[in-house]
Amino acid sequence: MNTPPASRFEGSSSYVATEDLIVAVNASVALQRPLLVKGEPGTGKTVLAHEVARALGMPLVEWHVKSSTKAQHGLYEYDAVARLRDSQLGSDKVHDIRNYIVRGKLWEAFETEGGAVLLIDEIDKADIEFPNDLLQELDRMEFFVYETKQTVRAVKRPAVIITSNNEKELPDAFLRRCFFHYIRFPDEATMAAIVDAHFPDLKKNVLEDALRAFYEVRQVAGLKKKPSTSELLDWIKLLVAEDIPPEALRSQDKSRFLPPLFGALLKNEQDVALMGGLGAGPSGRYN
Repeated sequence: MNTPPASRFEGSSSYVATEDLIVAVNASVALQRPLLVKGEPGTGKTVLAHEVARALGMPLVEWHVKSSTKAQHGLYEYDAVARLRDSQLGSDKVHDIRNYIVRGKLWEAFETEGGAVLLIDEIDKADIEFPNDLLQELDRMEFFVYETKQTVRAVKRPAVIITSNNEKELPDAFLRRCFFHYIRFPDEATMAAIVDAHFPDLKKNVLEDALRAFYEVRQVAGLKKKPSTSELLDWIKLLVAEDIPPEALRSQDKSRFLPPLFGALLKNEQDVALMGGLGAGPSGRYN
């Protein structure tokens, strides 16, 4: 039996949401303002959009931003090259310019019957002008297509979730139009609930020792990249698959301890060396 969509976001059995995050999501939906979600990589910002779409019973439209992405790409693009090629081939398509208008992700979200959840992922990767170039479209939920002289309006205002890794500051005018939430890195109790959602049969002593070792690694001063939630889940999956005993996760010297299969947690040679990696093999096992 399919579970009917909820009118509010409450988290799910597979996504452990804190109370303040639940409040932020529902407030942004009620205010009809974009939800700007910040937090370090691996804290579940992108997955949040998937969970909100599932909870609200709406399709998810994903726009993954790159350094070369322009705001216009989210509206539409006019494919002049294709039209020129078709004209040279004598195609009848060239007489209707609409054949060469490529709809963007905002257009897709605007025309979705019943509404959609629009994810604008990692907005801080784009040029600094990118957020400002979307102000009017996100405010009015409409834009004008100059080639066809038509105005595209949202059938139903989409719920907009925007993620940022804080790589650059966003403009004040853009921030004023958003409801903001910072996802703090989970504490041990919250992280235990997250792990339990993915590994419900994990033995308690393995969970406790794995979390202890994980947070000891994160607390080491000078790490270039601290391991994230997704990396912890990958690591635990490996621990279970390799049947690593809990005692292998314990160390008397917390500052010089490389946990087994550390390659799932540490992602560069500087951090491996910092954690005492000279005695370990490239696979993450001790020599």
